[in-house]
Amino acid sequence: MIVAIDGPAGVGKSSIARMIADKLGLYYLNSGNFYRGVTYRVLKQKLDPTDKELCIKAADEADFDVRDGHFYLDGEDVEAELHTPAIDLWASKISVIPEVRSIVNRNIHELTKKLSIIAEGRDMTTVVFPDAEHKFFFDAKPEVRAKRRFDQNPDAMPYDKVLSEINERDHIDRNKPVGGLKIAPDAIYIDTSYLTINEVCDKVVRAIKGEK
Repeated sequence: MIVAIDGPAGVGKSSIARMIADKLGLYYLNSGNFYRGVTYRVLKQKLDPTDKELCIKAADEADFDVRDGHFYLDGEDVEAELHTPAIDLWASKISVIPEVRSIVNRNIHELTKKLSIIAEGRDMTTVVFPDAEHKFFFDAKPEVRAKRRFDQNPDAMPYDKVLSEINERDHIDRNKPVGGLKIAPDAIYIDTSYLTINEVCDKVVRAIKGEK
C-alpha cells in the first residue's frame, strides 16, 4: 500500500506522516530529504548551486538510503544536517531541475519496491506515485505556516522574514516546470490551519480505513 501526501512547506506533513506510519505500520519516506540531501552534497563539496550540470552530477553520484527513519547520504546519517537556512533556500531551487527530479524519483521507487509506505512531498500524488491507493493534500494559510516555523526557532530570523521565505517557496514550488505543487483530482484536501496534528492524523487514518 502507498499513501501519498502533498502540500506546501509548514503544513505539518512530516510530523503527521510519521504519526500515521506508526499507527498503521507503514514505512515513512520524506521525499524532501532527497532534494535536501542533494543540496547538502552540493554545498558540502563547495559546488556552485546555481550550476545546473554540477547539481545534476551531484544527484546522480549520490547514494541515498533510509534506515530506521533516518536519511543517509553516501553512507552518512545526515538527518540532523538537512534543515539549515542555506539548505532551505537552495533545495527549493535545485529541486526545480527536471533531471534532478528524475534521479530522485528513480531512487525513491527503488527504495519503495518492497515496502508499504507513506510518502510526503510536493508531487507525491501527481508525479511520483500517481497510482497511490490513498492521496491527500494538506494546506494552511501562509501566515499560519510562517508562525509555526517562527515558533519552532524564534531566534533564527524575524517572523516577517519567515513569512517572506514561505511565500517565495510557495511561488517556486507551484511554478516548477516538472513536479509543480498542485492538487491531484482524486486527493482528499485537508486545511490544517486550525487543526491539531492529532486531528489531522485522525482524519487521514479514518479515510484510509474507509471510516467516516
